[in-house]
Amino acid sequence: MSTRTPGPAGDPRTPPGLATTLPAATPELVLAALNAAAEPIVLCATDHTVLLVNAAAQALVPGLAPGETLTAAPLPELAAAAAEDATTFRSEHHDRFLYGLRRPLGAGHYAWYLRDRTDEQQRTAALEAERARATFLADAGRHLSASLNLRRVRRTTAELAAGHLADAAVVILPPHRRQSSWTRMMPGHPAEEGTLPEHGLAEIPGLREVIDGFPPIPSRWLDPAQAPGWLLPAALGPIGALLVTPLPGNAAPAGALVLARLGAGATFSEQDEALVRVFAARAGAALAAAALYRDQVDTAAVLQADLLPPELPQADGFELAGSYQAAFEALQVGGDFYEVFGPSGANTDTLVALGDVCGTGPEAAVLTGKVRQTLRALRLMRARPDAMLRVLNQAMLESGRKHRFVTLLLGSITRAEHGRVRIGLVSGGHPPPLVLRTDGSVEEVPAGGTLLGVLPVTTVHPATVELAPGELCLLHTDGLTEARGGPSGHEEFGEARLRQALSACAGLPGPVTLERLRQLVSDWVHGGTTDDIAMLTVRAPARPPLSLRGGGAPNQSPYLMATRRADRRARPRA
Repeated sequence: MSTRTPGPAGDPRTPPGLATTLPAATPELVLAALNAAAEPIVLCATDHTVLLVNAAAQALVPGLAPGETLTAAPLPELAAAAAEDATTFRSEHHDRFLYGLRRPLGAGHYAWYLRDRTDEQQRTAALEAERARATFLADAGRHLSASLNLRRVRRTTAELAAGHLADAAVVILPPHRRQSSWTRMMPGHPAEEGTLPEHGLAEIPGLREVIDGFPPIPSRWLDPAQAPGWLLPAALGPIGALLVTPLPGNAAPAGALVLARLGAGATFSEQDEALVRVFAARAGAALAAAALYRDQVDTAAVLQADLLPPELPQADGFELAGSYQAAFEALQVGGDFYEVFGPSGANTDTLVALGDVCGTGPEAAVLTGKVRQTLRALRLMRARPDAMLRVLNQAMLESGRKHRFVTLLLGSITRAEHGRVRIGLVSGGHPPPLVLRTDGSVEEVPAGGTLLGVLPVTTVHPATVELAPGELCLLHTDGLTEARGGPSGHEEFGEARLRQALSACAGLPGPVTLERLRQLVSDWVHGGTTDDIAMLTVRAPARPPLSLRGGGAPNQSPYLMATRRADRRARPRA
């Protein structure tokens, strides 16, 4: 065989006839070379007559044969490109994506090089679909983790599912107090919510098993005709496919997700179900976390209810007012407390208690609850206030908890002659009470004693104080005087400022006095954090003016009128 290379037209190395056109008797070597090429090639004359179509091009464009005019080719985009003398074309032919590039071959010929990009398109489409799924799951995770409110998470789950996975979605939670909550999202409708009795779960085939987590099925197709009316109303339209998927939670199902697609031919593909299961896992985790938070909040509320300060009773012959502010406002409970025990049985007096447990927050609140329960029990046993302090001290020493102590004030309140009020006070290491007289002077009650929970022997120095009409006794914890702020930000409010502020409240009712003190302390700390603060006031009611006692015209003194108005406002809160 000759190894000479073909030359230009007229060259003896060029096959006969190739310089002008390819005759029917094309050399077998040229034809075999073109057919052996992996790239589809269509060889044409400049008048668009097809001269040669190799095997790869025949497979790609069936019906394209030599001798035909390319402008009448069975591939419209190729025919149009030939008619317009275009150099490229794109086509979707029999679900295939084709691309053509025209290259000249000398003066009388050109060739179309075709390329099948179907696999590339499919890979690109698959990549875009996977990217869209990943974006959806990332957005879903961000939205689902944005809240611990169970109702909001349930609604977010339904919104995401109806917007990306189906035409309508229903999220059904496990029974809580014999009721299952559900949320439904449908196109063109606002979100709908409701509850379902526990026995109503059996109305949907497979739902009871999904909710109970037995048997553990990943998903289940349902006959749309089996769906009850409350699940998907008739206004939604004909349902073609219905899917129930469990929402896995923490060791137990967090609920079920019901998806519906409209139309007679609607289905859920394997890829759809896989995406639904991944989404359900994330939604289930968010719902389980929200449900756990709800249960913890409910439990905390039950426990907290007995740790909060009590509602003060209406006392006969004197007025009570209380104020409590926890160091951590979100907790609402702390180590300071007050308690009031009214007359009952053989106890003819009213006993008030105000104390301060070492520390703040939940741990101090627990000890506070124990102290209050102990005081209640001792009150039922008709123990005297000084005996209460000794028993409480012994109980704390025997509890085994070291470095935990309590300061406590107990006051036994009785009525005296001429509208006066008598208070017998005992102290367990607590700051002494202050008495506000009608002339604005402030006196300290000399009640003292040892801390509770520290020493085996409790020393008590009782004191008694009498309040004339309009006078007030303030019991407070050290959080009031030790609040740090002021110009330097570190200076204590102090006993002197408290006395001065209390003196300015002469003649004011107890609630008004407490509110003024709270505001002054808040201003002093510039809205910052403080220790727990508890305050309790006992006030002897002011006597009415002489003109009112005798039935005459009311005294028009602005000061007295303002005082009476403050009294009237304060009494319902007492």
